[in-house]
Order: sequence, then C-alpha cells, then structure tokens
Amino acid sequence: MILIKSKKEIDYIRESSKIVAETLQLVKSYAEVGKSTLELDKIAEDYIRSNNAVPAFKGYSQAGSIDFPGTICSSLNEEVVHGIPGNRILQNGDILSVDVGVLKNGYFGDAAISIAVGDVDKEVLRLMEVTEKSLYIGIEQAKVNNRIGDISFAIQEYIESNGFSIVKDLCGHGVGKYLHEDPQIPNFGKANSGAKIKNGMTFAIEPMINMGNYEVQVANDGWTVVTKDRKPSAHYEHTIAIINNVAEILSVS
Repeated sequence: MILIKSKKEIDYIRESSKIVAETLQLVKSYAEVGKSTLELDKIAEDYIRSNNAVPAFKGYSQAGSIDFPGTICSSLNEEVVHGIPGNRILQNGDILSVDVGVLKNGYFGDAAISIAVGDVDKEVLRLMEVTEKSLYIGIEQAKVNNRIGDISFAIQEYIESNGFSIVKDLCGHGVGKYLHEDPQIPNFGKANSGAKIKNGMTFAIEPMINMGNYEVQVANDGWTVVTKDRKPSAHYEHTIAIINNVAEILSVS
C-alpha cells in the first residue's frame, strides 16, 4: 500500500531530508585523498546528532546480515551501494558513493551522491554526470496522472542511450513514515505501467548505474553490493514529494 502523506507529514520529511542534504555536502567537503571512510562516517554522525536527529542506517537490519554498523553507506569504485565505512583510505582517482538516511520527528529522509576524489578518469566522470542527470529526468516524470513506470522508463531510456548499464537487483522506493515503503521504483521498465502517482506520495528515486555489465553480487560482509565485472558504478538519490501535481525535491539544503 502506498502511503499518502499530509502537509504536516511532508514538512517533517522535508526537515529530515534537509539534514540529509546538509550531511552529504559536509561529507563531500571532507572527502579527499588520505581520508578514511570511517572518518567521514564520524563527521556525518556527529552532524546528524547535532541536529537532534538519528542516523537511519545505523543498526538497520536485513535477513542474513549483521546490523548495519555505519551512519553512511560509503561505496568506492566497483561498490554499487551499502558499503560499510572502515579503514579504507581514499585514493586519487576514486569515486565514492555516499548514501545517508535521517530520522527526525518520526519521519525519514534519504539521499545519495557520488563524489570524485582527486583526478578521476574522464569516462568515470561521464558515468557520474549521466547518472546524476538520469535522476532529474526520472523526477520530471513523477507527477500526478503519470505512473511509476514512467519514472523507470525515462531513466532507462536515458542511461542506455549513453551506453551504461542499470542495476536491476536494486531500486528506489517510497519513503517517509518508514525508511522503505511501497512502491518499489525500478530504474528500468515500461511507460504507463505501475501505480498511478498522486499528490501526497513521497519517493526516494535512486539510479544505480554501472560502467560495465549490469550484474552485481553481495560481498562477504553481507551488505556491500559490487559489480561482478569490478567496473565502476555511480549512485545518486533524492527524496521527493508530489505537491500540487508535480515533484518537489525535499533533500536540498
């Protein structure tokens, strides 16, 4: 069931999402050669808690895995999503995907960016640019009387026309009262399919795009999703709300 949010609920989601956006920009400002992902994680957690909010990912559980130990998901290069922060040091040429969730006043915000560390290969930069643009192309289709499949189709069409691959095992989702709600929002699909979009719906749209093949696997830690061919992947995400028939991006500072 897709939850319809009231104006007050959307305002709470907006507040959590604003903290997410500010956290992402703070982490980006510190993401440089020589920093560890664990250092970035502490910066993120301290900032979130200073805003009387809770890191939504920390302690998150899923079947067959340890509870997620970090505040951020920090995924480097061939890691698509759900990378666990640790002692790995950022190197020149890395790309780092950072995903952040925040819980405040009982409502969640969720967003992600990919960050270029130092001098990054031109084709990897193009992967990042195309992935980010596909997010906004998808958001444009999130409007009343369109369907979820219109978001999925728009992202797929743009990504594949640029020669990249869409991760099919993972998708966007509803967000707000819970971190993950209905509907699922794949980054591929048929136009005019799926649930109709209505005012008051809140979504996390998040293209996860690979330079090589679309296939992925889960690492031994039970969380980190990596590309099977070990080629780079990029990830961008926004929390949005459908207000006055169109999408408003909530995860902005």
